[in-house]
Amino acid sequence: MSPDHNSGYPEESLDPQDWDELRSLGRQMIDDMLSYLQTVRERPVWSPMPEDVRAAFQEPLPRSPAKPSDVYRDFRKNVLPYPTGNIHPRFWGWVIGTGTPFGMLAEMLAAGMNPNCGGFDQASTLVERQVIDWAKEMLGYPSQASGLLVNGGSMANLVGLAVARHSKADVDMRREGLQGISRRMTLYSSVETHSSVSKAAEILGLGSQSLRLVKTREDFSVDIKALAAAIQADREEGLKPFCVVGNAGTINTGAIDDLDGLADLCQKEDLWFHVDGAFGALAALSPRLRELVKGMERADSVAFDLHKWMYIPYDVGCTLVRSEPVHRGTFSLVPAYLARTKRGTSAGPTPFNEYGIELSRSFKALKVWMSLKEHGVDKYGRLIEQNVDQAQYVAERVETSRELELIAPVPLNVVCFRFFSPELDEPALDRLNEELLLRLQERGAAVLNSTKLHGKYCLRAAITNHRTRREDLDLLIQEVIALGKGILDEGFIGNPR
Repeated sequence: MSPDHNSGYPEESLDPQDWDELRSLGRQMIDDMLSYLQTVRERPVWSPMPEDVRAAFQEPLPRSPAKPSDVYRDFRKNVLPYPTGNIHPRFWGWVIGTGTPFGMLAEMLAAGMNPNCGGFDQASTLVERQVIDWAKEMLGYPSQASGLLVNGGSMANLVGLAVARHSKADVDMRREGLQGISRRMTLYSSVETHSSVSKAAEILGLGSQSLRLVKTREDFSVDIKALAAAIQADREEGLKPFCVVGNAGTINTGAIDDLDGLADLCQKEDLWFHVDGAFGALAALSPRLRELVKGMERADSVAFDLHKWMYIPYDVGCTLVRSEPVHRGTFSLVPAYLARTKRGTSAGPTPFNEYGIELSRSFKALKVWMSLKEHGVDKYGRLIEQNVDQAQYVAERVETSRELELIAPVPLNVVCFRFFSPELDEPALDRLNEELLLRLQERGAAVLNSTKLHGKYCLRAAITNHRTRREDLDLLIQEVIALGKGILDEGFIGNPR
């Protein structure tokens, strides 16, 4: 039975009882984190977590309050020292951005305001609309297009492909769903396409069998002739081709598909053209590199991340869609409790929740808006060029080394290479390079990740790091060679050729 309103039960809040004490702790947190960023080069890139620290995360559910200063102490002891390491100058694993100090502060401001950016007549809505307009301008995309900020490239691809399915289906997909179609819908991309596209096909009910993975050329870009043949074969089988996914920078090697050629093919075949530009789309910010992604502006939808090659703190991705009515028609659902009004809090332009899956949405746009104002888009273009030049430098160092082998071309910022010994066969070289990668990470010298190309296990350096300097790359080459030789000296010979 609930207590009587006059029974004397105290009413509670989550605000601090002592604002000055929290203000002092907050200042310490900001100072500590800025120092943490300032001194990042002095620490290992990554450190294994001790078992006693790992055990600390098994403590039972807190029932009673703790002092904020004690909670912060636990953070400093058990969380802060054990990151993935992506803010470090020698982190080149996967394609993960580095963030910035000002971006960190912008996140604090966004959390302090704590708006729901699904809609409403509020400044945060206008900030996001401006960021999307800026994104269209940065990529050379039509100004009348619509857009949505999401949590990353996977969701950005899902949104774009959902719009493609809605647009190209033979039935009203929202009303009848896949139960109403008479022909299997098929979509196409190269074998180098990110796994999020396959996951999107599964989530959208198309199934991974509906995704045709087309072979690539020697440079790892899609073979357009093979793609056209696959589309024709499916048409002859009575299927319904509806979408082609082009790559503006593949995840493995940074390869860029012939986007103009894909746009021409899609126009001829009446297919939706979606571009996965997770990081490579932002090459458009560089006058020198812009030509590499020519044709992207012709796409029906584009997915890309700002937390990768624009160095914005996690997380923020973006989907742009050429046709605003088709985009909104895919997702818009307005019950009475979400109806817009002519005045008041619920007034304003079409809410963002009508362009995607989420109704509750965080203020992702603020860190982008503030960061672009802080640096200007031209500086981002120069930093992207800097990373590409650094990747070329690594490739040159690899090619001039007797102990290293370059495995793939380097069109952008991804370098795939391996330690090589003529004494070892391919399986032994795979095992050696895998052990080398793990030791490189465990020593805290650098973080790379791995992939397989042409059946060869290789080290993969993806340079989306504004803190990287040439001396860091020299250290990488030095460490890889030293580790490889050391493993060989330990008697790691595997199977001789």
